[in-house]
This record gives sequence, structure tokens and C-alpha cells, in this order.
Amino acid sequence: MYSKDGETYFIVDAHVVLWDARPENQSNVHGKQFIDCFYDYHRNLSPESEKWSYEEFLHQGGERLMRDLFDDGHVDHAIFQPALLGEFYENGFGQTEEAFALAEKHPDKLTYNHCWDPRFGEAGLKQLREDAKRFGLKGCKLYTAEWRGESRGWKLDDPWSYRYLETARELGIRNIHIHKGPTVRPLDRDAFDVADVDKAATDFPELNFVIEHVGLPRLEDFCWIATQEPNVHAGLAVAIPFMHTRPRYFAEIIGELLYWLDEDRIQFSSDYAIWTPRWLVERFVDFQIPADMTEYPPLTTAQKKKILGINAAEMYDIPVPAELRLEQPRPVGVV
Repeated sequence: MYSKDGETYFIVDAHVVLWDARPENQSNVHGKQFIDCFYDYHRNLSPESEKWSYEEFLHQGGERLMRDLFDDGHVDHAIFQPALLGEFYENGFGQTEEAFALAEKHPDKLTYNHCWDPRFGEAGLKQLREDAKRFGLKGCKLYTAEWRGESRGWKLDDPWSYRYLETARELGIRNIHIHKGPTVRPLDRDAFDVADVDKAATDFPELNFVIEHVGLPRLEDFCWIATQEPNVHAGLAVAIPFMHTRPRYFAEIIGELLYWLDEDRIQFSSDYAIWTPRWLVERFVDFQIPADMTEYPPLTTAQKKKILGINAAEMYDIPVPAELRLEQPRPVGVV
């Protein structure tokens, strides 16, 4: 837990990945393009003291993840959000077996979410049922811009996608995390558009749709959707590091999210291992919207506590110590 100025914060990092992007796992040039783009985000948005070498960025392993998140990073619980990227990596990008083994070993610290691709059709639905049973899934991570054969993306409201969402609902997988944010080379920008969230959120009110990266660079589109759909939530991965390089831009992002969604539907995410959580937690606790940005009120400590951990903890039934709960807990997401 992180404490400062007499306040203690329960931290849930709602978006972490254990990946292997080493050359021996890259299927083609696109695997290198993908991780190189990640590394550009890392080195361009990180403080100098937090930058890694390219070699250590390619692969971390479970031991380092545990240290970076829990020993050094102030995190109390983290949620794996893997990506398959089977066209780019021989054994996939997110390391399912290693991540799940860690979650089994440390259930008090880690939750494992899995991924699916509706373009696998009936075979994928069968696999989803098996995965839900094996992993005890409460959530998943979807990557609508992922390539498969000649296809360079899919939409959340496609007919086959609806079959998978119906199955997820049946299996009790209520938390649907979706990458809807900045493109990653070589994926197509428009395949990450947020427009398909609107229809799916309306048609599946029993599910929570957590939009990772808050739709950037389509923040306004996302906010207009989220204010109408009470089961749409905002994941701050990629957005929150702008506290360092463009603090006024981040102030606008968080100010707009608080205006349209309020603090109950925003989740802290480091996007490890693009960034480590320690500096993000510390800076967010200290962060304040500049006084001259008068359309946004100041951030309160209670708002920061909800965003940093309580919101995701309630969504995933993660126990929060009694002394760190807010006085008036409220239901999260769907009703």
C-alpha cells in the first residue's frame, strides 16, 4: 500500500502484461515493429530514471514482474490483460501459462484475465468454455485490431463477436476489457475506433465494458458514449503517463472523464511493462489540475482512492482492508 500525508491508498493495477517479444519468439518483421512501437511509448513518456534498456524491455519474466509491481511499485493487486498477436509471435505475445501460474501461486495479488478472437468461430467458442473453467475467468481482454490471415481487425458488434459476448455472459465473465486507444505499429488505427462500443454496451447491459486507453485519440467520442452507457468504464493505461510529459493534457483527460463518467468508473492501469507503477502511483497522488483550468474542479483524495484501486477492487471482488474503504461504498457498473 502507498501512504502519503496521512492518507493510505489501496492500489489495484488493472492492466498488466507478462510478455515475450524476444527475437526468437517473433514470427516476422511485424513482431519487431510491434514491440519497437511499445518501446517508443516507453522511452518518450517515461522519466529518465524509469527508462529501461531495449534488451530488458523485450522480456521481463515473473520474478521481475513481482518485484516491479509488489516490492517496488506500491501495488496491492494486479490484473493480467493479455494479447494474443498470434500472427506476429510464435508462442503469442502475452505469456498465458507463466501468467496463470503466477496468479495461481499468488491469488491474493494477481488475477488472470484471458483473451479471445471471434474469428475463430465455433472452435473458439469451445475453447472459451474450456478457458473459463480452467482459469476461473471473471474478465477478458479484447484486441479488435489484431490481424488474422487476410483480416486486419474486427468489430465488437460483429455477429460472431455477439456470439462470444453471449457465451461470456452465460459463463459469468462480466468484465470485458477492450483496447480502444492509440494504434500500435503495424496495426490499423481505425480498427481501434470506439464506435462499436456503443451498440454492444446497449445490447449487453449485464456486462462491464472497460475501455482501455480511454479511446485516445478519440476521447470526446468515448465520453459521449460512456455518459449514455452506465456499464462503460475508463482504463487509464497510456493516458496516465502524460502526467510527466504533458501534464496539462493529462489534466484535460482526467477532467473530462470526471465530468462525463465521474470517479466511480475510472481505473488506474500502469500498462506494465511499458511503464512501472511506482512513479505513476506517486505522481497521481500528488497530481492536481492546474488552477487556471477553471472548467475542472480540483481532484479530491477520495476520487484518487477510487481511481487508484477501489473501483477495480469492487468490480473484481478484491477484498479491500476495512480501514481503507470509503464510508459509502456504491455498486459498480451494471445493475
